[in-house]
Amino acid sequence: MQTNATHTHDTPPPYSSLVAVGDSFTEGMSDRLPDGSYRGWADLLASRMAARSPGFRYANLAVRGKLIGQIVDEQVDVAAAMGADVITLVGGLNDTLRPKCDMGRVRGLLEEAVERLAPACKQLVLMRSPGRQGPVLERFRPRMEELFACIDDLAARHGALVVDLYGAPSLSDPRLWDVDRLHLTAEGHRRVAEAVWQALGHPAEDAEWRTPMAATPPPAWVARQMAHARFARQYLLPWIGRRLTGRSSGDGLPAKRPELLPYEGPAA
Repeated sequence: MQTNATHTHDTPPPYSSLVAVGDSFTEGMSDRLPDGSYRGWADLLASRMAARSPGFRYANLAVRGKLIGQIVDEQVDVAAAMGADVITLVGGLNDTLRPKCDMGRVRGLLEEAVERLAPACKQLVLMRSPGRQGPVLERFRPRMEELFACIDDLAARHGALVVDLYGAPSLSDPRLWDVDRLHLTAEGHRRVAEAVWQALGHPAEDAEWRTPMAATPPPAWVARQMAHARFARQYLLPWIGRRLTGRSSGDGLPAKRPELLPYEGPAA
């Protein structure tokens, strides 16, 4: 059973705090700000919520590269203890991209996370993560869809919302993805923030996030080959190297916003 990403309430409840849990998707890669830091959909969502709730507090525990076991070990209990009104949990996708992935273990850990977080907040938000068009995704699509089926089931059992980004063809557009082909651009993150905003019961603020981008002429063959070569050299080979050596891009990095504090961030 899939939870629809809309509310039946005319006016959503006033949420006064948000805690975001997860990996690079929730950290905000690749929505880079001029100072080199990352913004992302969770920051954009927090900005919107803060504009409507004086004293609004926000924490973002997400760290790039984290597997679901690390999210459970390092973030879930911290998030549950904060007593926030809304908690977002997005995790498990990094696991599905590993060559040796035990989906039974992933499902069990995700269930453990939801069982701890759902009672600790007024509204838990889960997501079916967006998927970029391309041959790499096709290889891992069965695992991803198994993960999403688990998310739907957990949401139905624990009263969580599911934001179905995977089911929105607009978000599979390669133009909404960074050159690393793993992370959304600023426009992609803006659309995700809008999707979560609507899922929490708010009326649409921006252009409908499901609307596909306007068509543009495809790049020339030479440009495509150059882009493929750059991607392989700068992103794919280092990514494979980390997989083979058991390292992660997030090793040693702290949480983005480790404490639940008043938020005055980038404008939405």
